[in-house]
Amino acid sequence: MKKILILFFFVLSQVVFSQVEKPTFTVEFKDSKISDVIKYIESETKYKFFYNDEWITENNIIISKNYAGASLDEIIKDTFRETNLNFFIDSNKIILTKNSIIYDKIPETITTTTTVKTETISNNNDPVFYQQYQNKKSSSIVLIGKESKNSSQSSYVLSGIIKNEKTGEPISNIVVRTSDKLKNAVTDDNGKYSISVPAGLNEIEIVSLNYLGEFKKVMMYNHGNLNFSVTEKINQLDEIVLTGKEKQNINSVTSGVTTITSEEIKNVPMVLGERDILKVATIIPGIKSVGEGSSGFNVRGGKEDQNLFLLDDAVLYNPAHFFGFFSSINAYTIKSADIYKGSIPSQFGGRLSSVFDISTKNGNLEKLTGEGGIGPVTSNITVSTPVVKNKSSLLVGGRATYSGWILRSLKDSQLQNSKASFYDGIAKYNHIIDDKNELETTLYYSDDEFSISSDSIYHYNNTLATVKWKHKVNDKTNFTANLSNSQYKFDIDYNNGLSNSFKYGYKINDSQLQLKFNTNLSETHKFNYGISTKHYKLDPGEIRPLGDQSLIIAKRVDREKALESGIFINDQIKVNDRFTVNVGARYSYFVSLGESSQNVYENGLPISEATIVETKTYKNNETIKTYGGFEPRISARFKLTEDMSIKGGYDKTYQYLHLLSSNTTQSPLDTWKTSDLNVKPQSASQYSLGFYKNFKDNIYEVSVEGYYKKLNNILDYKVGAELVLNTNVETELLQGKGKAYGVEFLLKKQSGRLNGWIGYTYSRTFIKLDGQFNEQKVNNGEYFAANYDKPHDFSAILNYRFTKRYSFSANFIYQTGRPITYPVGTYQYGNANYTLYSDRNKFRIPDYYRMDIGLNIEGNHKLKKLAHSFWNISIYNVLGRNNPYSVFFVTDEGKIKAYKTSIFAIPIPTITYNFKF
Repeated sequence: MKKILILFFFVLSQVVFSQVEKPTFTVEFKDSKISDVIKYIESETKYKFFYNDEWITENNIIISKNYAGASLDEIIKDTFRETNLNFFIDSNKIILTKNSIIYDKIPETITTTTTVKTETISNNNDPVFYQQYQNKKSSSIVLIGKESKNSSQSSYVLSGIIKNEKTGEPISNIVVRTSDKLKNAVTDDNGKYSISVPAGLNEIEIVSLNYLGEFKKVMMYNHGNLNFSVTEKINQLDEIVLTGKEKQNINSVTSGVTTITSEEIKNVPMVLGERDILKVATIIPGIKSVGEGSSGFNVRGGKEDQNLFLLDDAVLYNPAHFFGFFSSINAYTIKSADIYKGSIPSQFGGRLSSVFDISTKNGNLEKLTGEGGIGPVTSNITVSTPVVKNKSSLLVGGRATYSGWILRSLKDSQLQNSKASFYDGIAKYNHIIDDKNELETTLYYSDDEFSISSDSIYHYNNTLATVKWKHKVNDKTNFTANLSNSQYKFDIDYNNGLSNSFKYGYKINDSQLQLKFNTNLSETHKFNYGISTKHYKLDPGEIRPLGDQSLIIAKRVDREKALESGIFINDQIKVNDRFTVNVGARYSYFVSLGESSQNVYENGLPISEATIVETKTYKNNETIKTYGGFEPRISARFKLTEDMSIKGGYDKTYQYLHLLSSNTTQSPLDTWKTSDLNVKPQSASQYSLGFYKNFKDNIYEVSVEGYYKKLNNILDYKVGAELVLNTNVETELLQGKGKAYGVEFLLKKQSGRLNGWIGYTYSRTFIKLDGQFNEQKVNNGEYFAANYDKPHDFSAILNYRFTKRYSFSANFIYQTGRPITYPVGTYQYGNANYTLYSDRNKFRIPDYYRMDIGLNIEGNHKLKKLAHSFWNISIYNVLGRNNPYSVFFVTDEGKIKAYKTSIFAIPIPTITYNFKF
């Protein structure tokens, strides 16, 4: 009986002791740090924490929670749940570990091949730190996530940012892969990557043509982040004209996509020595311009207004200075331009033919840097500086022209009194709030002013602003919110001191909000989805008298307002290692809004002022007309071998905004118009198929892409159409069908002493204007060649490096002459002579060809010096070809005489000095 009583009291004492050792707590933590929780536990109990202070600083977690009768274990688990810290309770000690787990016995997962010294486990059960992959290089292993005893997951997602070690700027197009090459990813425009890797130890490689590689051993316990800093290769400045991701032409799912960077086009000779990323784009197969001095682009048979130009996700309505001679964006501020001429991602909408997605550089987070150039006509400079080191930066770039001396040197007295000037500026602020949030703001302004005669001044400018918030929702999902505003306007001051002096102006403004999510659901499903909405305000035109003597009557066309919205989703599905398909969908919705007056025309009769039966008046923001459409986007890639693939795609697009221009090429004085009661939206469907092959370790790339495009409601004009200040402009418009098809060939050499590319395109573009009435027909309602139809287009860009400092560049371009309508005779009617013209666009102007050469001289390659310099000596149109820009006809003394104009009919030599610090 005595023994039973002793046993009873012993058990009771153990229960009581156990209850004392495991207290409960009733406490409220409000906006507390981990260190506050640790101090509370140590003050209220006899437990002491053991840890590295840096671990607590790194895990800057805010805790707000109420506890009522909670156990110590529960509070500690909650405290460290969102950190990379584990804990082990032993007697009165709470030991914290980073990433790994402390075991009090050998885990069952240890295999017989794992070596663990049993003598490290003592009889008093002192804890053992166990690391499954302990070896001589364990100090170089990066631990990601927090180890869990209960985890059964076989793979985790590793994410991060890759930056330039020198500038701190994120780098796109960098390959991240496992050393066995079974898993790989590519950084996006923001330098971010996301790759799914097996749990446990992995070897991660960074691979790039332009940067030195990196290698790290990574232990994956959970999802997590790992950032890299890479160093530029010395030969980046004089190799690679057109960039390509490693095997990206083979591995990517989309076809018809090209990426150009500013640094990589520095050796391409350009007019007046100006580095111009958009001018280089016209040398790419499938992209054309009408000619020198033209600001528009024709992409795979599309009109100039069917291209969407985005600068940091804001619309740039006029991407050219001085009638297209220069790009309106300072090349030194551009990081890259992604050009989609096929397989347009579903996040983009509002244009039929292409997207020029231009991204600017982020500022340097580490130190002050700069870059600039001094040329015979323009100079520019870009400066970058950290605002808060490693947290925020500011980049400011500016460019201006001083071309007046050229005009004053001309013999023509009228041109000597003329003037032409432009400038542009950009500022970008980038702020890293924390590991999950980043803020970017971009401000841009460009301005042009020119006067060919002393009584007329033309002035136009672009203004845009963007605010972008990037948020990491979790290890699989990123969110981006972008708010932007863009405005383009022009005005003309005509003042000759007489009764017809006037001031004329036009303006378009849009504001857009886009919310976008990127989710890597798994290795086989990558989602991109979101919504966007845009508000348009257009002032189609206003004229006012200028001066006291002017008799001009003030007139203003009603303002146009509209709302364009879209919802989109995209899923990239990896079926297997060979076959991947990208399925996307977009639904766009357009609303034309009042206040406005809209004409209603009599059915069964041609649209003219004589057939107006009613004019409807709409109140402010009242719905005038709605349009909408489903836009499927699908593309697929099948790898025949590791260095050969085929791709196909289908795109459906809608466009609700139209450019009104009666010129052959786009002009800065053209005006935009929204769809409304009488003007329908344009639409297009494109089918594409391509073959891609790499040779000799990806040094050579060959691609052949074909496409066929159908277009509806394409805008055209009646002969002699009056588009300026016309309140009934729909009476001058025609809408019809179009079709375009072509084959594009590209051979590219990525590196070596000789590098560059050769491209050839055969393409045709036709328009059909066939209405119910004769005045709605052109060429009897048959298909005819569009103004920009150029069947043959050949280009070659070559760069040969003699030494590390000296290289020679040359480019050659040949294009079929564009279509034109010729006078073919005269006739007499009512005692008056008239000119008889051929069918529209039946003839062609002479073919175009041009050769440019350049010598590039790098500064010395000393590591420590004030700045890196670079000289470019080039000759534009070295052959002196008198390429016709336009052909026109004048009746002189009853005879029709033909004239042609050329922009640069002689060789144009330039010397440009560039520097970088």
